[in-house]
Amino acid sequence: MNFRLTSVFRSLSTYNYRLWFFGALISNIGTWMQRTAQDWLVLTQLTDHSASAVGMTMAFQFGPQLLLFPVTGLVADMFDRRKLMIVTQMVMGIISLLLGFLVITDLVELWHVYLLSFLFGCGAAFDAPARQTFVSELVTKKEISNAVALNSTSFNGARMIGPAVAGILIAAFDTGPAFILNGLSFGAVLLSLLMIRQSELQPSVHARRSAKGILDGFHYAFGRKDLRVMLIMLFLIGTFGMNFPIYISTMGVKLFNADAQGYGLLTTFSAIGTLIGALMAAGRELPRFETLFIGTALFGVGCTLAALTPSYWWFAVTLILVGLSAMTFLNTSNALMLLSTTPEMRGRVMALRFAITMGGTPIGAPIVGWVADNLGPRWALGVGALAGFMAAMVALYHFTKSKALNEPVMITPDEQV
Repeated sequence: MNFRLTSVFRSLSTYNYRLWFFGALISNIGTWMQRTAQDWLVLTQLTDHSASAVGMTMAFQFGPQLLLFPVTGLVADMFDRRKLMIVTQMVMGIISLLLGFLVITDLVELWHVYLLSFLFGCGAAFDAPARQTFVSELVTKKEISNAVALNSTSFNGARMIGPAVAGILIAAFDTGPAFILNGLSFGAVLLSLLMIRQSELQPSVHARRSAKGILDGFHYAFGRKDLRVMLIMLFLIGTFGMNFPIYISTMGVKLFNADAQGYGLLTTFSAIGTLIGALMAAGRELPRFETLFIGTALFGVGCTLAALTPSYWWFAVTLILVGLSAMTFLNTSNALMLLSTTPEMRGRVMALRFAITMGGTPIGAPIVGWVADNLGPRWALGVGALAGFMAAMVALYHFTKSKALNEPVMITPDEQV
């Protein structure tokens, strides 16, 4: 496995991808600032430390991924993805600015957060499959896996910066400025999309308009055993495992009495792990199925250790392992699905992936929030640990049946890419 810098960051040698990467980095910092501020707003200002309310906010924000995925995937496959993202980025930026205005003017109420989270989630639902598949237009087929991993590096590098900055802003000025700055940060992505050299984009294949277009995506994804197994694993981890705002807020604030800066720091520790996981993925030539098993098993171990930690700082350290394992699994499944899917189906398959990963949040987040409120934060982490171990068992069963443990990912033929 080669982790030389020239190998890890090789996609940045492409002008279009480099432009997109840094624009996304700025926007991602703003996104993490908003996520931290939003959780803090709901947990400490609009409720009396209600983990259930945080879970409901997550449900409203990520629910549209599940509700709209048949349409969002088809739209990403049929239309110009660059133009589609220009629209979605503008919509999400306006919503963030509106929430910031409500907070600064002291007009915000809990139902405002629920409503705007849902509208923001609708924009993100259309943005996500277009953004994930757009990477195949920015780089050559050989660099897709590396570019996907660097996208995660950008997102999780921002996760180290955004929450810490949000914590400082909240302590000094309250949560409002974090929402305003996030709204403005979408301008960086818009600028990069407008400056991209369209003549240098890789050829893309768009789906034909058909009444069966939505059903075709279902049949394709569930007709392939490898995709079906990954979708089951993603459901388990996404629904019951990746409820980090609940874990961090209840363990950090309720159990260890952390203030706003301490809360933001815990998210940064989690981001250190995810950043390491993303960089490790970027250094790999090709993703492999065995990595899915390793990532989910380590996620179960990490959540178990986090649930047993005796103090704030030990909890912070275990979050590194939780973040690293989660990113190892998510990055590998992302690259496997993107690389092995035919181009005209990529939007629908990636929309289904997002729907199952994030759309399960309306189911899992309220349940995990209820567990945290009624049984305690440590039991909520226990739910995440169980999800990790169950996903690892699914992978192990697939390995046993298909003997796919040591087989690299299947790449689509040149004529299809």
